Amino acid sequence: MSAQEAIQQNLYDVYGEEKGSRLYEAVQQIIDKYKQSPQKKEWVDERDVMMITYGDSIKDPHQTPLTTLKEFLNEYVGETINSVHILPFYPFTSDDGFSVQDYLAVNPEVGNWEGVHNLAEHYDLMFDAVINHISSKSEWFLKYLEGDPEYQDYFVESDPSLDYSTVVRPRALPLLTKVDHKDGIKYVWTTFSDDQIDLNYESEALFTKVMEVLAEYVQHGARYLRLDAIGFLWKQLGTTSIHLEETHKVVQVMRHVLEEISPGTIIITETNVPHKDNISYLGDGHNEAHMVYQFPLPPLTLHSFVSGSAKHLSEWADSLEATSEHTSFFNFLASHDGVGLRPVEGILADEEVERLAKRAKDNGGFVSYKDNGDGTKSPYELNINYLSALTEPEESPNEAVKRFLAAQTILLSVKGVPGIYIHSLLGSLNDLDGVKETGRNRSINREKLDYKRLKKDLDDKGSLRERVFSTFMDRIEKRKKEKAFHPNAEQDVLFMDDRLFTIVRTAKDHGERLVSLVNVSGEQVAVDAGEIYRTLDSDQIVDIISGKAYTSSQGEIVIEPYQAMWLKEA
Repeated sequence: MSAQEAIQQNLYDVYGEEKGSRLYEAVQQIIDKYKQSPQKKEWVDERDVMMITYGDSIKDPHQTPLTTLKEFLNEYVGETINSVHILPFYPFTSDDGFSVQDYLAVNPEVGNWEGVHNLAEHYDLMFDAVINHISSKSEWFLKYLEGDPEYQDYFVESDPSLDYSTVVRPRALPLLTKVDHKDGIKYVWTTFSDDQIDLNYESEALFTKVMEVLAEYVQHGARYLRLDAIGFLWKQLGTTSIHLEETHKVVQVMRHVLEEISPGTIIITETNVPHKDNISYLGDGHNEAHMVYQFPLPPLTLHSFVSGSAKHLSEWADSLEATSEHTSFFNFLASHDGVGLRPVEGILADEEVERLAKRAKDNGGFVSYKDNGDGTKSPYELNINYLSALTEPEESPNEAVKRFLAAQTILLSVKGVPGIYIHSLLGSLNDLDGVKETGRNRSINREKLDYKRLKKDLDDKGSLRERVFSTFMDRIEKRKKEKAFHPNAEQDVLFMDDRLFTIVRTAKDHGERLVSLVNVSGEQVAVDAGEIYRTLDSDQIVDIISGKAYTSSQGEIVIEPYQAMWLKEA
């Protein structure tokens, strides 16, 4: 089936033939209007590494934050990292950018479109498409409240007397919000907060408007589009209103339309849910998202270091399904949000989840809870900086850095494209002042850094930031040279010792093979090296992280506490 046929069929399936035909014509006009050259690369490879940041994570009082971000990238990052995810940089009213007022404007406190375009000249950019909901102060919603006929079907009006008990709730907040409409009191659907009004994709006009927004993002330089909270897009009373078939088909339309506009554009779906539901957005491997966020990785990696055992992480990695040639995982350990716990449902026991929650609280963090629908609540998200979460009480900074970088090496090793949050790259810790200032738990990992002070820290040999940053960058450089770290290179787990997370990566095209071995415990571990020599089919191997060589005459390999190794044929 061609892309055009797929677009048409999906629109018919969701909207019916009459409505679908009109939408198909509207979509064709968008494609014709925004058609442009293909992206610089058709797909991703081992050189693709993404830094995740707010537009104003680094600030200089003498210039716009986007200009400061560009200076930081030019001076400290260079070509080591080739992609940047700028978290929502649009005008907003709450949720640190995720309650968007105007999809097609740049928040003047961050910069302007020229600043975004300047970054796009040197880096592959990811934009957020926050298209499940929009700010209650947006023009769209204000026009709706005023009774403007054009906007009356943009939002999901609901009857509060009906039964909504089947609807999945991500937060312990009311599903419906009472609003003063020109025609009287109405109730609108608000999945996340009363300032984030859900959009109604049953509306032809709304669907068309959103498709044009996505096309504009590509025109402004986006190579990647992150579909935020996309699982909640389609609402239907009497269902869970999450991951509905209509949602998947709308995402498929988005993929095909954007690929028609600029081949090589990559869609990444953000669905913080159990693994099976998450990977469903890869469709058949060719028709839906190109990548999905690998949400189990952050809590499972954290659990490995907290417990000193990689057993659950290894078993989960061993269970991962193969992806198609042009789909993969988007891996991360930390982000602007906390560490989600729903993705480890069925993987970690309740007491193990509670142990992580206790660890977060003990280390100065917080725990957010979700409403289970039966009057109970359970841990939903750990709000804590990842380095702070991995730090043991009263230990030396050297030990904390070693453990943290071991965790980040897992991120750089597993199948997929690594996304590195700026506060992990820079060795930040809990920002408790930020939490106090905003009253929001997630602010703990959203610190705004003064560029002058940051430069001083990064230039200070031996400082916490310098140790984390320089080692991280060195490891990324080493990773980029290995074909075995291609996002689609095969991944196999070696079960050698529960204290070790050991995977074999094999490049499909070149046959190059590499063993990544990380000690998640505080104990020295010695392993029989025979299996590694056999796996690499060589009696001479080298750890490319340390440069140390080994020969088969050495019967065992000793891995120090929190040591990471990348072993390959010498």
